[in-house]
Amino acid sequence: MAFKLKNKKFKYNAGNKKELKKSFKLGSEKNLQAVSGEIKNKLNFKKSDASVPGTPIIRKDLGPGILGEANMDGTIFISNTLEPGSDLEKQVINHEMRHATDMKIGKLAYTDDYVLYNGTKYPRKDINNKDMIYVDGQWKEAGTHDFPWEKEANNGNGNI
Repeated sequence: MAFKLKNKKFKYNAGNKKELKKSFKLGSEKNLQAVSGEIKNKLNFKKSDASVPGTPIIRKDLGPGILGEANMDGTIFISNTLEPGSDLEKQVINHEMRHATDMKIGKLAYTDDYVLYNGTKYPRKDINNKDMIYVDGQWKEAGTHDFPWEKEANNGNGNI
């Protein structure tokens, strides 16, 4: 039996375990362990690990006043100014996850020209170098808290 790992070919020889250990080593991470229903050790998550299963979270400079962005490709950007593990970081990730979920189920989508929310298309364009969206008869800057999709994402979470 042979398998490839990072473009290198390894052969598994059941009779030569030393050869296998030299060519491929499994991780040594400890997992949650329980004996007779009693937890013996717990998983440890470092405060700097901002992650959501299935959703890549990427820290980057988002510009002044921008704490997070949910993207159509399923990724979430969070500002590198947020303190890892802080309550604010958790709130921002929760808020952006709500947008990401809405996008995955087809409730929310966007392009450079519009935002589509619950079947309603809201025109979008750059005005004076600002990302603007037409809602309720007026152009408002993207990220404004009174957009319908922002109100829903902020439900129970305050205005972040």
